[in-house]
Amino acid sequence: MSKNLVIVESPAKAKTIEKYLGPDFQVLASYGHVRDLVPKEGAVDPSNDFAMKYEIIDRNQKHVQAITKALKGADTLYLATDPDREGEAISWHLYELLNEKNQLKDKTVHRVAFHEITKKAVTEAIAHPEQLAINLINAQQARRALDYLVGFNLSPLLWKKIRRGLSAGRVQSPALRMIVERELEIEAFKTREYWTTDALLTAQAQNFKAKLTHYNGEKLNQFSLNNQDLAEAARQTLLDAADGQLLVSKLEKKQQKRNPAPPFITSTLQQEASRKLGFTTKRTMMVAQQLYEGIDIGGETAGLITYMRTDSVNLSADAVADMRSLIAEIYGADNVPVEPRQFKTKAKNAQEAHEAIRPTYPRHLPSQLKDYLTIEQFKLYELIWKRTIACQMIHATLNMVAVDLSCAGEKHIFRATGSTIAIPGFMTVYLEGKDDSNESDDKENLLPFMEEGRPVTLLDISSTQHFTEPPPRYGEASLVKSLEEHGIGRPSTYASIISTLQNREYVTLVTKRFYPTDVGRIVNKFLTEHFTKYVDYDFTANLEDELDAVSRGEKDWIPLMHEFWAPFTHLIHEKEASVQRKDVTQETIDEKCPECASPLSIRLGRNGRFIGCTHYPECSYTRNLNDDANTAEESEVLEGRTCPSCASPLVFKMGRYGKFIGCSGYPQCKHIEPLEKPEDTHVECPQCKKANILKRKSRNGKIFYSCAGYPKCSYALWDAPIKEHCPDCNWPVLTVKETKKRGAEKVCPQKDCKYATPYEGDLAQVPD
Repeated sequence: MSKNLVIVESPAKAKTIEKYLGPDFQVLASYGHVRDLVPKEGAVDPSNDFAMKYEIIDRNQKHVQAITKALKGADTLYLATDPDREGEAISWHLYELLNEKNQLKDKTVHRVAFHEITKKAVTEAIAHPEQLAINLINAQQARRALDYLVGFNLSPLLWKKIRRGLSAGRVQSPALRMIVERELEIEAFKTREYWTTDALLTAQAQNFKAKLTHYNGEKLNQFSLNNQDLAEAARQTLLDAADGQLLVSKLEKKQQKRNPAPPFITSTLQQEASRKLGFTTKRTMMVAQQLYEGIDIGGETAGLITYMRTDSVNLSADAVADMRSLIAEIYGADNVPVEPRQFKTKAKNAQEAHEAIRPTYPRHLPSQLKDYLTIEQFKLYELIWKRTIACQMIHATLNMVAVDLSCAGEKHIFRATGSTIAIPGFMTVYLEGKDDSNESDDKENLLPFMEEGRPVTLLDISSTQHFTEPPPRYGEASLVKSLEEHGIGRPSTYASIISTLQNREYVTLVTKRFYPTDVGRIVNKFLTEHFTKYVDYDFTANLEDELDAVSRGEKDWIPLMHEFWAPFTHLIHEKEASVQRKDVTQETIDEKCPECASPLSIRLGRNGRFIGCTHYPECSYTRNLNDDANTAEESEVLEGRTCPSCASPLVFKMGRYGKFIGCSGYPQCKHIEPLEKPEDTHVECPQCKKANILKRKSRNGKIFYSCAGYPKCSYALWDAPIKEHCPDCNWPVLTVKETKKRGAEKVCPQKDCKYATPYEGDLAQVPD
């Protein structure tokens, strides 16, 4: 038996680390958390200083038993779970469990943490062990207790006042509020018309455009020309005044420096992977976990990136030195700055001992690893590699040019701007993406050579109509950015916040934008009206800061819990007595029922909100929410999509089973599609072998999996498929099925095959 037992979180990581440590060490996986609060009332006892009752998670019982058995023959236990508060909590729970079983008698117990899975990092951590960080554990305990108390007390209130099965969360509820408030802004937005006027010019055999900035001696604002008549009159006046040419009245040239973005932290990696790769936050973290835990790169298993849950932009001195040397070799010594670049961490409670997300070995070029990585792994690794290398390169130098062109003296002025890249610097490798911007923003706009006082030929003047647009709906990248800016959540929680909102069906993701559902709107309305403090952005952020203070040892967690609990539980009891269900699910409108003259109200039904008579059940009058008393309102157009059958605009519609997408040309065109696009599981259909299996949602909201080739191929499953052959019948797909008694199992979906075995992989990596 090995003298030393090391516990990590995942089996993939265990295999990698065991190779580094040699025969005196046995490395086992805890498979995530080993215990959690008992799933019933009383798991947290506020009257007893928030004492917490835990139980072993069923699916991990066998892993705890394996650890207990292995520990009997070991002298030393190394708790080497992830270097964050969740990892610290897992180590503490495991320590408590083993101690309760009297398994730690005469054993030496160490806590070790490493931020990259390399031989050097792992062996150094083992050589310099530490103790469990009780302050970090207390902070995690407080977070878990808060989340439990909010969920276990607020959710039943939602059942009584809105609908059974609903739930609320301490952090998810403010995130829902963001999405709903943005939707309300969009609905309240009043479109305004405006026109822009451009001159099409030519000089040195090159055409370019200039925008009208001053007209009749006055500077234009956005709405100076707000209708076609004004725009056309201005165009004609300018054409007459110009007489075929404009004069270069002012020419400015200057150089501008542009610095590289800092290396990735969790939130910025999620944002860039969403913008550039189209990854969801959940998939980004899943693929990053794979890169961190270790990949076989030709006879050697190596962790390719540092730990992916971090809010620090620090880089180790060794890594920076290696990168500077590599930059000089690949891009030339003139692309290496005199001094290494240092970046300041913005997060209030960032653990400066942590590093940013970077390649563990910068000299592992993406091109060299491509054959060993999946497509997604390669794309994410390349993104991380480029961002990290770029952050240690010289700034980019841009030549900026601004030209004022006048006619009729200085009465009318047009302006043209352009830039050229003088020295690309870091832009040779990487350029940060933007939310809600056109790609052309980052492209060069070249202007021809011009001189002050010289005329330029005018080819034409055009006027273009525009309409103001509402603020864009949140996508995953912009939502994570907003959560981070408000101080809501932490690196490890952004992906789970988004997943939870979708799983609860409070929001839907359509064309990569979040739309609140009718239920999501009602839940948000109830929480913002009756639990205003607890969905307030500042309150949520301040509570996060106080929990961070606990993790630093500056604050005791039990007084903090009492401070939260007393007013919260008082408000729960007050609202339970004072708020009626109709106050939440009904909203009166200034309209009478056409059948009985009673007031009408907006109500929440099984299939969403509708308008109904308040005199129900005596009067059964109802109509769709988006219909007025006589005619239907214009349906909301789906951005950036047209009907694949007839090219008409696609619109959102409400049907018997809720919201869906349909053609605006109905009834001539009857094209429809579901609101949520099916998600690719990346598992090939075993029946037709021509398409992948997609995750879909049935009309009643149940998840199922079926071939993308439907209706030509009808293969379908209820459980999530994984790319593994059945050892009994050789069917190329197994499924993962969760059971209450046996936990997660790998099961063969073939009717005549009874193969089933415990699933020991990471459930987060299975399509949910």
